Amino acid sequence: MAEAADLPVIRQISSRLVYENAWLSVREDGIERPDGSHGIYSVIDRPDFAVVIAGENGGFHLVDQYRYPLLGRYWEFPQGCFPGRRSGDPLELAHRELAEETGLRAASMVPIGRLAAWHGASGQMCTVFLATGLTQGEPDREHEEQDMRHRWCSRAEFESLIRTGEIRDNTTVSSYMLLRLYEEESGTSR
Repeated sequence: MAEAADLPVIRQISSRLVYENAWLSVREDGIERPDGSHGIYSVIDRPDFAVVIAGENGGFHLVDQYRYPLLGRYWEFPQGCFPGRRSGDPLELAHRELAEETGLRAASMVPIGRLAAWHGASGQMCTVFLATGLTQGEPDREHEEQDMRHRWCSRAEFESLIRTGEIRDNTTVSSYMLLRLYEEESGTSR
């Protein structure tokens, strides 16, 4: 039985599609708040995605590409969703994204947590994986990733990139926190 705290606080009373493309859709929901007042809530629907922390030799493999909304290039962990807004197995997606963006193949891919990507505007979630036992191959990037670069960096350099703002991706930073907690629990470090 659902607890009162688990019940929706805001009730959807209508919904209309505002926009959609191959990556997302935007809808506007008519809502009713607990006090009975009405309003609107804009929601961005995107499929869940995978984030891959490819760790070896005391560091991580990162990718960078130009991020148009920020008008700049930033380093981040490999990540992405299935094309065409389809959903699928997160483990399959993690292997696919790692190979596509870096060319790396992982012998081990362990899920270490799930995160809400943008919980104020979207129900999109991501599953974070730790990839180890890496073998280098050729990347097979999507057309949109043609400017992508890949590199390995030490853990100390990774943390420095966060401090200097060269890593601004909140998913990468929060995934790193999940890794730290995983390492603490398991008594390991990469």
